[in-house]
Amino acid sequence: MSSSSGPKGIDPRGPRFAAGITALLLLVDVLLGLTGLSTQQDADGTWALAQASVAERFLDPAFLLLLVTALLFLWGVLSPRTAPWGALFRAVVQPRLAPPSELEDPRPPRFAQGVGLVVVGIGLVLQLAGVPWALPIAAGLAFVAAFLNAAFGLCLGCQMYLLLQRAGVVGRQRPVAV
Repeated sequence: MSSSSGPKGIDPRGPRFAAGITALLLLVDVLLGLTGLSTQQDADGTWALAQASVAERFLDPAFLLLLVTALLFLWGVLSPRTAPWGALFRAVVQPRLAPPSELEDPRPPRFAQGVGLVVVGIGLVLQLAGVPWALPIAAGLAFVAAFLNAAFGLCLGCQMYLLLQRAGVVGRQRPVAV
């Protein structure tokens, strides 16, 4: 971005690096969710999650890991420069790479972090409400999005941002006073 009024560009490899770590966390969470409280049924067909207390639902390892992931998404939305995976990329990985051929607008990846937060947030709330399968499904959806970004550079949240920008919903520049 060469415009002095627009946001500074970021190295596009940074969000992909972060997506790779996030995808790994989410894959572990999907596995924990599939083998944990969210998907277990008693012998009589009753969902174990429905019988569990809110404290037991909260202490489920899949819930705790997804909560940590949600907090990382929130960190990426509120302060992307200090978010752990971005800081790790800038301190350890980026110095070992050639400079990027072009920079990208930081707003779409930041929006994508918000989309991830909403998706996993819904899974967390539904887990606490006792809805079976909600947590591993939410974690699975977020995993697919993170994996596509990490492996192929396809950022679904960024694509959503661009569609909303074309519709004039987000990313509008403030009018210049005359």
